[in-house]
Amino acid sequence: MRPLAVIGPLTRDLVDGAAARIGGGPWHAARALRALQQEALVVVKCGEPERGSYLRRLAALGLPVSLTAAGETTSFAFRYDTDANREMRVEAVGEPWGEGDEPERALRRVEWVHVAPVLRGDFAPETLERIARRRRVLLDGHGLVRARRVGPLALDADFDPALLRHVSILKLSEEEARAIVGDGELEELRELGVPEVVVTFGAGGSLVLTRDTTTRMSARPARGDPTGAGDAFSIAYLSARAGGHRPNSAARRATALVTALLSSSLLRGRTGS
Repeated sequence: MRPLAVIGPLTRDLVDGAAARIGGGPWHAARALRALQQEALVVVKCGEPERGSYLRRLAALGLPVSLTAAGETTSFAFRYDTDANREMRVEAVGEPWGEGDEPERALRRVEWVHVAPVLRGDFAPETLERIARRRRVLLDGHGLVRARRVGPLALDADFDPALLRHVSILKLSEEEARAIVGDGELEELRELGVPEVVVTFGAGGSLVLTRDTTTRMSARPARGDPTGAGDAFSIAYLSARAGGHRPNSAARRATALVTALLSSSLLRGRTGS
């Protein structure tokens, strides 16, 4: 199987008042890739102050990394209640992905890409078009519904439909899916025109929507910090699809991996040198 790639910004995360730690889709996906023993390229961007420490953290995972740095790192503050419900605040907004931020030569062999924005506007439609040339793209729903502004994290459906023109798989949390369809049925997500849509419900499992099937997958409850679980699910799902698994089988495999990671607390990772 040809290698995968995960592309996106890293973040500076403040969880429940603890010390800042590295975050963002590529970081959590890379930790899942290590557990999967999956060959992959990690392409990331962050602010200048975090360049050195973040590059060392990623390099320690044993995966090839391409990192560019500019401006500041997007920063989030998280707080979880006793039921694992999450409150988030955007503390700083980093620069969007630009032309030249991904290494075209290193990506030539890649056929499946997890694009992992953290806010709407991280990737413009033309950027996704460039990345998707000769590749299948799984896009995280953060890049559709998370408003790009400092303050309490706000979700809305004010996104450019052109973002989805070159997307093969769209992964949404339940909250993100509801931001799009409101009180409607989740099956209405098919109207977005993406061949595969996967909605995750945390401990409630997932929903897989293809053009002609709807399948609900269960999950086994697991304790642990859920930060990054969605990113781990996405890359595990993409890995399974790249390996020839059908969507339902890929969702089962991704669910099993996330449960294992949560149970072993492998999704955690503090910022450090």
